[in-house]
Parts: sequence; structure tokens; C-alpha cells
Amino acid sequence: MPKPHWLLIPLRWLAHLGTWLLAVLVAFEEWGWEPLQRVLARIGRWPGFRWIEGFVRSLPPWAALALFVLPSLTLLPIKLLALWAMGHGHVGLGMLIILGAKVVGTAVLARLFTLTRPALMQLHWFAWLYQRWVGFKEPLLVRVRASWPWRAARAIKRRLGTRWRVWWRGHTPPGPGA
Repeated sequence: MPKPHWLLIPLRWLAHLGTWLLAVLVAFEEWGWEPLQRVLARIGRWPGFRWIEGFVRSLPPWAALALFVLPSLTLLPIKLLALWAMGHGHVGLGMLIILGAKVVGTAVLARLFTLTRPALMQLHWFAWLYQRWVGFKEPLLVRVRASWPWRAARAIKRRLGTRWRVWWRGHTPPGPGA
């Protein structure tokens, strides 16, 4: 007996909503991944950190995988601390802890992935999963970037950036010899 068409409508709406929620999450990760990775790359050029990056780049595949997974595990206690703070009435503090952990965690994972990617791609299962992830993520990002909320947010970001630069130029003292 065929299912009535009207029963599938809520399922389609849920699937559509789930796709867009996932798209927002992927877009956030994508938005933060590169800029945060560049910040840590600059820090990695400091004399005390250069040898650490060199060491990380030289790791064999399984050690690189362990190092790549480690920050995710260390963020769990921080997130539990945030939940504890929220449970004790400090919702703002808990949200700040989660936001800070998300930003720092994304930055560290982005930099570690950049450093360990050649070693990780030597693991055939990892390379296979990564290719599938990229194949899923790219069309999703194309859809998100074509949407009106994304385009509107980009326009607002450009306007705010322009205003910030104009304001900053007007409020910074002239350099030497000016």
C-alpha cells in the first residue's frame, strides 16, 4: 500500500531544515578556518614555535592523527565547565566559554590540519573520508554562498569593513616622518 503524499511533506521540510543547519555550521567552520589558521601560522613563525611546527610536520601518519584528534578531546572538559557555569546561573559566562573554546579549537585544528595533512593523507581511509567530505561540502557551500542571506551578510561585512578602515585612519596618529 503506497504512503500518502501528505505524510512525506513534514519529512521533506525536516530534511531541508537539517541541510540548511548543516550548511550554516559548515559555512561557519569555513569562515573561521582560514583566517584563524593564518593567525596561528604567524605565531608559528616566532622563534620559539618554529621548531614545534617542524616537529609536527615530521610526524608519521598515526602520530599526526593522534595529535590532530587531541585538541578535540581537550575541549570536552572546557565545554563541561561551560555547562556547569550555565547550570549555576552564569549563562553569559558559559556561552563565552563555549564561544572561546570554539574559536580557539577551530584555530588549533585548522593549523594542525595544515601541518599534518601530508601525513594524514598517507592513511588511505583518512584520504578516502576527506575526499568524500570535500565532495559533500563544496556543493553545499556553493548553495549557501548563492543564498540571499549569505550575499546580504557579505555586503554588510564589506560596508562595516570600509567604515572601520575610515574610522581607524582618522583616529591613529601619523607615523614617523608624516
